[in-house]
Amino acid sequence: MKIIILICLFFFTGCLVHTNSGDADKAVIDSLRMKIDASYHPGLGEFMSGIQTHHAKLWFAGMNSNWKLADFEVHEIIESLDDIENFDKERKESKMVSMIRPALDSMVAAVNHEDTTDFRRKFTILTETCNKCHQAVEFGFNVVTIPKALPVTNQDFTPKP
Repeated sequence: MKIIILICLFFFTGCLVHTNSGDADKAVIDSLRMKIDASYHPGLGEFMSGIQTHHAKLWFAGMNSNWKLADFEVHEIIESLDDIENFDKERKESKMVSMIRPALDSMVAAVNHEDTTDFRRKFTILTETCNKCHQAVEFGFNVVTIPKALPVTNQDFTPKP
């Protein structure tokens, strides 16, 4: 009889340990969720400011036939759009950024062709598409233009051998 009681006690204790472990795991998961929710997530404005800088740098890279830099900058814009769709997916504006992708695909092709005339034409289309997106999401007051001045003064946009 003592053996049966010991076996039952052992089984019951094992169940308690397992239950407590589950509670501890849940507490750890809840704690991690709270930390993730409280962590920094860039807002749409931060992403758009970055895109604006890359847009301007793309222009000066292309106008200087610095195709490696132009390729880098256009892909930075694509990466930023990916981030918007990933991190700000609940916003209606984020759902509209896909309309810019065809213009970006054309921009990539123009950069790959290393043709300044085609680049200028595709850049104009990209800029117009940005403005159409702004209008579609009721941010038409934010008008993007072809840059007139260097976005940064500490970068040389001419290609290096």
